[in-house]
Amino acid sequence: MRLSRFAKSRKARKPPSAASFQTEIIADILVPERAESVRFFSRKVVRPARFRRFSKRDLREGPLAVFYLAVAAALPVRWWAPICDRVSKFRLKRHLLKEFSGYAAATRAVLGDGIDARKLFEALLAARHRRHLLLAAHVAAGRWAPTIRLEGFEGLRSALERGHGAIIWCDQFTAQTIIGKRALHEAGIAAHQVSVNTHGVSETAFGMRFLNRPMVDVENRYLKSRIVFDRDDAYQVTIRIRKILKENGVVLMTNTIHAGSTFAEVAIGGSGWTHLASAPANFAARGKAALFAMSTFETVPFRDYLAVVSPELLPATSVTEAGMAPDGAKNMVLLSRYILLKRDQLLEALKLYPEQLLVWSGRQRLTEFRSAGPATGGEAS
Repeated sequence: MRLSRFAKSRKARKPPSAASFQTEIIADILVPERAESVRFFSRKVVRPARFRRFSKRDLREGPLAVFYLAVAAALPVRWWAPICDRVSKFRLKRHLLKEFSGYAAATRAVLGDGIDARKLFEALLAARHRRHLLLAAHVAAGRWAPTIRLEGFEGLRSALERGHGAIIWCDQFTAQTIIGKRALHEAGIAAHQVSVNTHGVSETAFGMRFLNRPMVDVENRYLKSRIVFDRDDAYQVTIRIRKILKENGVVLMTNTIHAGSTFAEVAIGGSGWTHLASAPANFAARGKAALFAMSTFETVPFRDYLAVVSPELLPATSVTEAGMAPDGAKNMVLLSRYILLKRDQLLEALKLYPEQLLVWSGRQRLTEFRSAGPATGGEAS
């Protein structure tokens, strides 16, 4: 049958802009002393993302960035938080329609049905806007000087005295991206950040050049270097990280499952499931580097921040005892112990300031609800 001239064939359609992945279960590992299991997944690209020059999101993020730059430059600090609260309500109905159901299910699964999910969700929207203004403040507000406290530094310093470097596994709270790095920098830690070339709010050509660059530039003030992760050349990134750790350096890794090729799924809270990157645990399990977790909280908006470095994550079995299987493969039980320790730290952190956590998982396991994927409260950092 002949097609109408107004119809388009399937071959003529442009591929979707988002990449397509194939996710497979690698292993289910039981940790005997915890009576818990950790499920590991591989994540392979089936179809690369279509690189776009511009997107509808850029139309929102560009004017919003300019607006917050003007606020940071012209208005006193006491007005900043109320302005973010007001602006966060402009598209509230749309956010409730698109995001709230998944967010409510995830938060209730972790924290219990007694929480006010709607109140938490609206607080998260406001925190996301404060995150935008936080960046603008570092660019335009010359006299702004918040109080930034760092806890747990002594444990990190003691680990570095052993001479094998340290990995800091950072949680995705709204203040972590900039304030967490700044806290370490002001404490004298010259850290290296593992990142991706699309780090920021946009993955388009326009966004990477104009919207993401201010964030990257501000973060780089507080870093010794940025290690840009390339999925096609992960080996070179691995070599560089190992070299830094060998030289007793500090490497920051964000808890995101999107950059690497493997990740883990583990139970959290009452009946929830969360996904954790496996790379930080893998580096710690295969070498002598110390592993820490880090969460950064906004205690008083734009005035007081608290960065917390956890005690060293030390599994029941020492690294020297079982760092690698006899055939050179990963020791999955040891890796799972690190994952569970990280899960415990994350759970305690999110109970303190749940409205500031950007990314949640959900009530169902990934294998039970593949089509929805992880429930998120905003962009990943």
